[in-house]
Amino acid sequence: MNDIILHHYEFSTFSEKVRTALGLKGLAWRSVEIPGLPPRPLLSPELTGGYRRAPIMQIGADIYCDTNIILPTLERLHPVPSLYPNGSEGLARALAFAWERQMWIPSISVLTHYIGEHIPPEFLKDRKESYLGIDISKEAMAPRFDQDVQAVRAQLAWLRQALSGRRFLFGDAPGAADLACWQTIYLLRKNCPPEVDALLGLAPLTGWYDRIVALGHGSPTPMTSEEAFAVARDARPAPVTHLDADGDPGGLRAGCPVRITPDDNARVPVAGTLVAAGDQEIVIHRRDAQAGDLHLHFPRIGFVVEAV
Repeated sequence: MNDIILHHYEFSTFSEKVRTALGLKGLAWRSVEIPGLPPRPLLSPELTGGYRRAPIMQIGADIYCDTNIILPTLERLHPVPSLYPNGSEGLARALAFAWERQMWIPSISVLTHYIGEHIPPEFLKDRKESYLGIDISKEAMAPRFDQDVQAVRAQLAWLRQALSGRRFLFGDAPGAADLACWQTIYLLRKNCPPEVDALLGLAPLTGWYDRIVALGHGSPTPMTSEEAFAVARDARPAPVTHLDADGDPGGLRAGCPVRITPDDNARVPVAGTLVAAGDQEIVIHRRDAQAGDLHLHFPRIGFVVEAV
């Protein structure tokens, strides 16, 4: 089996979610550090077909886009210890998607209230024009701050209740649901002054928070973008045996051209030929002039899939 390669950047909390999942599973992996902003030579568009969000997981010539397909893939390939303890996969996947959608912009609002003046202008420009589609500068976010604090506190209230008397959300073992909820809190506790704990009522969650930090990041070793690209170029995509080639719930068939686009932000379409699909995953084939044949894997949730 080819090495797990993670293309990520240090201050990406979605990258931290995957790094910590690798720690939970105790896995060795290759670490390719990418810029927080494009351009990202040899990654996009070469390996990803234009998809620009991070992190990206690469295994040989298979490219996994979005944490909602990266974590289930890690589970499929390395099932022990599980990211879905006590039969929690369905609930964990639903919770992760809902939590991250609801919490992301309000969490950014709290973040910019505290450190907005330190966010580089080029980052703000990219997030407004090419990524989120909204202005996340301190000045622009200020009018919604009070409402966003209320939104974050309301979400944290049920999280505190769910964790009362428990080490983790589904019992004594950590899992993907914990990582999804934790990563937005990590964004704030890592970057904001300590008073953010009082503002949001985080004190009852700090034991749980610290237990997840203690999972670590597994065993990463550095890798260059050039080395990762060479791995993809010299490999062939793995056969897709876990999905039905004609099992798409929308009626798409293997071999048809499709376009896949995130439905929330960074809406850059990726075009390819359908390899296989199910109700939770879609795999397309792309041939890049330099990298050769690639399989790109996406979750169905959060993406628009269209025949072209």
